[in-house]
Amino acid sequence: MTPSMRSGPLQSGEWIRLTDPKGRKHNLKLEAGTEFSTKKGQIKHDDMIGHPEGIVIESSMGAAYQVFRPLLFEYVVSMPRGAAIIYPKDAAQIITMADIYPGARVVEAGAGSGSLTSYLLRAIGPDGTLGSYELREEFAETARRNVEQIAGPDPTGWTLTAGDVREVITEPEIDRLILDMVDPWTCIPLAVERLVPGGIVCAYVATTTQLSLFTETIREQGGFTEPRAWETIERDWHLEGLSVRPDHKMIGHTAFLVTARKMAPGQTSLGTSRRPAPGAYGPDYKGPRPAGSETE
Repeated sequence: MTPSMRSGPLQSGEWIRLTDPKGRKHNLKLEAGTEFSTKKGQIKHDDMIGHPEGIVIESSMGAAYQVFRPLLFEYVVSMPRGAAIIYPKDAAQIITMADIYPGARVVEAGAGSGSLTSYLLRAIGPDGTLGSYELREEFAETARRNVEQIAGPDPTGWTLTAGDVREVITEPEIDRLILDMVDPWTCIPLAVERLVPGGIVCAYVATTTQLSLFTETIREQGGFTEPRAWETIERDWHLEGLSVRPDHKMIGHTAFLVTARKMAPGQTSLGTSRRPAPGAYGPDYKGPRPAGSETE
């Protein structure tokens, strides 16, 4: 179980986060009788075990540190990685815009390092199901270790399969399909077959080429609503007296997100009434083309 889901005194075996006055952070797993070394001296684990969150402790050299259990978004950005993680700002958008709800039947193609998996398990609750599929066995094993560190061994409703979701999927009917893979457009037939009417397919893609191919494949298939694509940019603010301004650093582009909803059987999307921009489907475009598009 992730530390942020616990309450009461800190216990041996759980993760905590130390923060100094300059905002520098250290994550560590508590273990009775051991010490944590910093540039400002040693910190005894026993000085934290048995105490509540929110205490301030001192190192052997007198340096002060705040002690809290890490929140989930703090933990996932520092978890061991095989594949790249989905950052909290994008995970939040997926949970919200793909409408992941308690009891939902979700399939995730591309478990990566388990960051999004952890958020999905929280969102679906004990009555939902999550099938995670990962092509590479070593990535799947990393995801399993990370998720079980957060949610405990054998989380309720979760299955993890090392294999190609297009070939080994076992779920006959699903409410949400989340695609974090290089070629998500190849899973559109799977979405057609397994998503219930009104279900949502959501793709997480890094490049504009992937974004274009996925959206045009959705449109060509015809059994989904007009896809919506966006990205999220996160910027902190500097807060000090009257010096209130945007921070100089920010988390800019990480990926694009695309969602579309499944139409009822036999129904075709209304699509869009907009005319394609001149040259939108010119000779350099390699994906599917809508009827009547220009081919300059």
